[in-house]
Amino acid sequence: MEQTLLLNATFEPLKIVHWQRAITLWCQNKVEIVATHDKDIHSVTMTFKMPSVVRLLRYVKVHRQQAVVFSRANIYARDGHSCQYCGDTFRREDLTFDHVVPVAQGGSKSWENIVTACLPCNREKGGRTPSEAGMSLRRLPKRPSSQPAFRLTLGLRNTPDSWRSFLYWNAELEE
Repeated sequence: MEQTLLLNATFEPLKIVHWQRAITLWCQNKVEIVATHDKDIHSVTMTFKMPSVVRLLRYVKVHRQQAVVFSRANIYARDGHSCQYCGDTFRREDLTFDHVVPVAQGGSKSWENIVTACLPCNREKGGRTPSEAGMSLRRLPKRPSSQPAFRLTLGLRNTPDSWRSFLYWNAELEE
């Protein structure tokens, strides 16, 4: 793993950078090293551990995009990775999209007409509207008002253990 998680001064995850960029920021006194990988880095005069997590010493204001990009990942995030017909939660690879109003009936490819569905529910609904299929939506689809929280494109299995406590800092805790 040659990646380093970059945190804001508030420990909010900002992005993933190459370990060499993290070293450059550290040498410029812009970050502190919070956690390291087991791998050693050697220079001419010193040896140290490869940084795994670094934190900016000064807070950086994050400008979020105004419009949420219409993408597969954002639709899954909006719908909470759950089927909008049966309500069950699934892994991303076990979900598909469903046009609420089928394209054959004039349905559009838009935030307001696409929902996530599991394969069995999508097959059951087929090329019909939910009412024609005798099914109901758990929640009406709409355009999200803000970006989903920080997302990694790495799978959870590939995420270094040293990152985990920082990636879920804003997750709701169960009682």
